[in-house]
Amino acid sequence: MPRGTNAKKRLWRWCDNPLRRRDDVIEAWMVLVVWTVFALGGTVAGLVTAQAADDAFARQRTQRHSVGAVILHDVPATASGPGASSGRLMTAVRWTATDGSSRTGSAAVPTGSRAGSKARIWQDGHGRLTPAPPPPTKAAIESGVAGAAAATAVGCLTFGAGTVARRRLDRRRYDAWGREWLLVEPKWGHRTG
Repeated sequence: MPRGTNAKKRLWRWCDNPLRRRDDVIEAWMVLVVWTVFALGGTVAGLVTAQAADDAFARQRTQRHSVGAVILHDVPATASGPGASSGRLMTAVRWTATDGSSRTGSAAVPTGSRAGSKARIWQDGHGRLTPAPPPPTKAAIESGVAGAAAATAVGCLTFGAGTVARRRLDRRRYDAWGREWLLVEPKWGHRTG
């Protein structure tokens, strides 16, 4: 096969060809648009999402502060239920907020803690209890996963829309071929019969 023949076969819809139909040109443009949106849109969506997640985690690290708290009730050493597998359970604690007021609430503390012992909890700028912000390494991984998920979602939506559009185009071609065959078939029947 001579060099460049493969490229000509792939690009035949773009070339002037007596067999090229309007639907072939539409399909060629659709394929180009789908691949462009897949490549550029997926990349942009992934990068923007990863950056937004990373910014949110960085904001959490600056807005949340750890404080010492006093555990008000004994925490069982072993337990079942939500949070038991992480080695932490929810219990009542008392702490001093940033404005100096004493507050009580529920926080996750290590299993086996005794009443009156100290625990490290996290609060926001308003003195409300919050989960600990993720460390930078975990935040980077979560940001990357969020970005990859966004890129995958854009890719799936793009290919899904392209598939639907191509099937509609194929349906339109089949209908056109059927109409043309109804016109041509009677002429062929007389010659062969």
